[in-house]
Amino acid sequence: MDILYIVMPAYNEEANIEKVVREWAAQLEGKDPASRLVVADAGSTDHTHEILEGLKKELTQLEILGDTEKQHGPKLMSLYSYACKSRADYVFQTDSDGQTDPEEFEAFWRKRRKYEALIGRRPVRGDGASRAMVEKVVCLLLFFIFGVKVPDANAPFRLMRSSLLERYLDRLPDDYAIPNIMFTAYFAFYRENIAFRAISFKERSGGENSINIPKIFVMGVRALKEFAVFRSKMKRPRG
Repeated sequence: MDILYIVMPAYNEEANIEKVVREWAAQLEGKDPASRLVVADAGSTDHTHEILEGLKKELTQLEILGDTEKQHGPKLMSLYSYACKSRADYVFQTDSDGQTDPEEFEAFWRKRRKYEALIGRRPVRGDGASRAMVEKVVCLLLFFIFGVKVPDANAPFRLMRSSLLERYLDRLPDDYAIPNIMFTAYFAFYRENIAFRAISFKERSGGENSINIPKIFVMGVRALKEFAVFRSKMKRPRG
């Protein structure tokens, strides 16, 4: 059987975290017993961590990373590194805000051996037109800078072989702010065997969104410079 690590960052999600963790933990049923649900929670100022610790007493496959940095990106980097070092065969990443649907996971899992990565595509977004526009701009930037066409660069619903992640983890600093976008760019640029599948994406039902539009703008300006640096180190594959 394949070992699956479901990983998610968390920050001030006391309104959502118990429901989300229980729903995603249920997706481990029938999987290899070594499979885990790993939540990175550091910096929360509400009761998120206490709720997680309580759930850990009940859910034996739940693990908590509490020593990561506060920001979303560094948490993802820590989670990916942890899953790979733990010898997971597959790593699935989602967020802890309840916007993704665990019932859609099994369709991804059934196709795991067909692709090295299967990434969600959000044709309809419940989090507003402004965020949908940001995603379109990101995809345009990836096209102009890296020459790749992707329908969704940053969806928090992605199943990846750990061997694929390991090929690119060391290319990004541990504190990189937007690793999912850059991993998508790498996968597409180097013509890895990936595919995109439509998923639903709900409106946030509660909790605090740690990344707002002003922050996105600042991150975008910085990302442009970083993208240029990354691109300068990348050679187009032959064939």
